[in-house]
Amino acid sequence: MREITDETFEAEVLQADKPVVIDFWAPWCGPCKAVEPVLADLAEQHAGRVEFTKLNIDENPIVASRYGVLAIPTAILFEGGEARETVVGARNRSHYERAWADWLSPLQPSR
Repeated sequence: MREITDETFEAEVLQADKPVVIDFWAPWCGPCKAVEPVLADLAEQHAGRVEFTKLNIDENPIVASRYGVLAIPTAILFEGGEARETVVGARNRSHYERAWADWLSPLQPSR
C-alpha cells in the first residue's frame, strides 16, 4: 500500500480517477498493525478497481483533522473527491467487504 501525505492528498486521492481507501494509522497503534494485512490483501485482490493507501497521522495531521479522524485505525473510501464510506476501528475482512461492497464488487455499477 502506497503512503500518502498531507501534501500529496489532493492529487492522489481527491483527483484520483478511481476510488481510493486511506488507512489512517500511526506506528505506535497496535490495532493498526492488526488491520494492515487485511487491507493489504484487499488491495491486492481489488487492484485496478480501488487504490489502497496509508496516511501516518503523526506525520500528516492536516488530512486526519479535516476528515474528523479521532480514533485509529480509521479507513475512509473516497470517490469523486468526496469521502463516501468510513470504517472506524480494527475490523475483520468481512466488515470492510460489506462496508465497501458497492466499490469492491465487480458486478456492481460504478457509483
